[in-house]
Amino acid sequence: MSETTENLKQLPLGDWHRGLGARMVPFAGYEMPVQYEGVMAEHIWTRTEAGLFDVSHMGQLQLTGEGAADALETITPGNLSALAPGKIRYTLLLAQDGGILDDLMVTNAGQHLYLVVNGATKHDDIAYMRDQLPQGLTLDHLEDAALLALQGPKAEAALARLVPDAAKLFFMEAGPFEWNGIPLAISRSGYTGEDGFEISVPADQAVALANALTAMDEVRPIGLGARDSLRLEAGLPLYGHDMNADILPVEANLSFALSKARREQANFAGAEQVLAQYPDKAAKKRIGLFVDGRQPIREGASVVDDSGATIGNVTSGGFSPTLQRPIAMAYVPMELSQTGTAITVEQRGKKIACTVADMPFVPHHYHRKPKP
Repeated sequence: MSETTENLKQLPLGDWHRGLGARMVPFAGYEMPVQYEGVMAEHIWTRTEAGLFDVSHMGQLQLTGEGAADALETITPGNLSALAPGKIRYTLLLAQDGGILDDLMVTNAGQHLYLVVNGATKHDDIAYMRDQLPQGLTLDHLEDAALLALQGPKAEAALARLVPDAAKLFFMEAGPFEWNGIPLAISRSGYTGEDGFEISVPADQAVALANALTAMDEVRPIGLGARDSLRLEAGLPLYGHDMNADILPVEANLSFALSKARREQANFAGAEQVLAQYPDKAAKKRIGLFVDGRQPIREGASVVDDSGATIGNVTSGGFSPTLQRPIAMAYVPMELSQTGTAITVEQRGKKIACTVADMPFVPHHYHRKPKP
C-alpha cells in the first residue's frame, strides 16, 4: 500500500471507528479500519454471530435513462436486460480486449440501475463507462451515501429489529426501505460467504445506523483483515489481486458470469477473445490451494514445476480461522487445475507443497429463494 496518511480520504464513519479503538490503515485511497479486537476473533464472530463492516469506500453508482441495461450489456457479459426489478446480478466490467477492468453488482432498482463497484477502481470505472455508454444515459456517483455490510448467521434477526421487512429478501434481492424516517437501500448480499445484507444509507445518518446495529449483543464491528480472510475462505476473488485487466473471465474461474444468452449473442466487449477460452480452453486458471504445514503462502509467491521454473503465481493467501490451516488462490496451467493435483509453491526460496482444492473452502450460507 503506497498511500500516505496525508492524502487519504476519510470515511463517513472514520471518527466512529477510531472511537472504538480500530487500527486504521490505508486502503483504496481511504483510511480504513483493519481490525478492532483482532482478525481471528472478528472472523469467527462473523461466522457465528453478526459482523458490521464499513464498505463506504466502494463506488455506488446510479445509471438512469432509456435502454440503460442494454447499453451496459455492451461492456459486461451479464444478462442485465432480463434482470427483474428488485433483483441483483454479479457481472464483470470488460475492456475492449475482454480483460477484466472490475467486478460489480448490478441491481434493477426500477427507475434506474444501481451499481456497486470496487473502491480502488471506481474513478477509472466511471470514466470508462461514461466513455463507452450512450450520451442519453446519466451515470451518477452517489458520493453522499455510505455503505454498511451486516454479515453472519444472526444478521437477519439483528436487521429485522430495525427494518422488519428486510427479512423478506432472498439472496441477490434488493429494495427500498426506511428506518426512523431515513431512506435505506438494502440488498441481501455480501462478500463473506455468509447470509447478510448491504445497506446504503445517507452518509450523515451512517453513525446513527451503525450505533443502532452494534448496540445489539450479536453485532460487532469487523475490520478489513477479517473481511479478507472471510472472502478468501468463501473463494471470492479480490479485484487487483486475483484478477486484473490482463486476465480474462474463464482464466479467472468466473465462467458463471458469462450468461448463456450473452454467450450466444457474443456482442459484449472482448467477446471474441473471451469466448475463445470458453468453457475450458484457457491456458491458465484461478484455483484454490490447501497448503501443507502451518506457514501461510502470500500473494506474489511463485508456482514452480519440478525444474524450479515459474509456471504460475499465488494471488491471495492466508491462514483460515475456520479450517485452522493455510489456504490460497493461485493461477496454474489448466492441465494442473484439477482438484487433488499436487502443486509446488516457492516463497522466499523455500518450496512448499500444496494441493488443488475445491472452492469455496468453507460452504456458502446464502439465504436463497426455494426453487418451486
